[in-house]
Amino acid sequence: MRVIWMIIDSVGIGEMPDSKDFGDIGVNTLGNIVKFYKDIKIPNLINLGIANIDKIDFLDSIENPIGCFGRCLEVSNGKDTTTGHWEMTGVLVKKPFKTFENGFPKDIIEEFERRTNRKVVGNKPASGTEILDEYGEHQMKTGDVIVYTSADSVFQIAAHEEVIPLDELYKMCEIARKIMIGDNAVARVIARPYIGKKKGEFERTSNRRDYSLNPFEKTVLDYIKESNLDVIAVGKIEDIFNGQGITEAIHTKDNMDGVDQTINYIKKENKGLIFTNLVDFDSKYGHRRDVLGYKNALEEFDKRIPEIIDAMKEDDILIINSDHGNDPTYKGTDHTRESIPVLVYGKNIKNGVNLGIRKSFADIGKTVSDILNIDKLENGISFKDEIM
Repeated sequence: MRVIWMIIDSVGIGEMPDSKDFGDIGVNTLGNIVKFYKDIKIPNLINLGIANIDKIDFLDSIENPIGCFGRCLEVSNGKDTTTGHWEMTGVLVKKPFKTFENGFPKDIIEEFERRTNRKVVGNKPASGTEILDEYGEHQMKTGDVIVYTSADSVFQIAAHEEVIPLDELYKMCEIARKIMIGDNAVARVIARPYIGKKKGEFERTSNRRDYSLNPFEKTVLDYIKESNLDVIAVGKIEDIFNGQGITEAIHTKDNMDGVDQTINYIKKENKGLIFTNLVDFDSKYGHRRDVLGYKNALEEFDKRIPEIIDAMKEDDILIINSDHGNDPTYKGTDHTRESIPVLVYGKNIKNGVNLGIRKSFADIGKTVSDILNIDKLENGISFKDEIM
């Protein structure tokens, strides 16, 4: 068997019991988009069973979904990319990653400036578009670099591609990664290259790179790789795990490129896992609170699902789920603490199985390991027997 595991980044489906503790009240990424745009067309996700998930009342359920479907709760303490992906692959993050609500301490910035030989501007929590409007022109004129953070545990470095070459930006990120360890460890250092000539025209490019901490325990990816199977990472998956447990990787420029590359790998003779992250939902539309853009991106992905299914071999299993929420109708620009959908389809698995409300994202990774006959993952409860 082979697993095609696709993460529709940030497509949450409603509050967790503890969402209020994270400042998130009434959040529901998919639900609030549907309420805003009742004409949304996602027939293939509905056919897989997304409308039949327990406690979903904003979509009309159907009688005979072709997939299995459920809702997963998050055990880990967080609502970000790293926490969500690590938990779904078997690593629970009980202590939240450190955040810097007031920017980074003076000694960190001075050490970064000394090692990179570049001055820093910004150094505060901000959205990517706002920080570029504020400092983009200055950065182009001076060669300084823009450093900023968010409610997530991130150290982000923005630089214009025509002012600071990508190789230098990536090296600066590697330097920051070495600085941001120990008591100052952040989950990710992120390169944020951009283009454009003036305020209001700046755009971040697809040359983003994430420099994560190594997972502090083995993930299902490690165990799959150790079993001499493929772990093919499409999109930012390689970055999220800092390359750990990956046998082959390709970065992508957008969601549709991510789908294209996934289909290309499905058509090849590999074995094990194809693991894809489609980040545009989160980075382009969730953080920017672009409800229409998010709705259009969901419809665009939905149209590609038949292509993905048609490319699958007889014993392939497709899993689609999210990693957190990012409700574009909610205040601010940050992720939202939400439960996530999980959809499972295969030509040889049962149809219409309700997987219920799962207690941890780790159930997905445990199921992946079970499907691939790898019994080493401690966290999570497999639902393989329910779907086979």
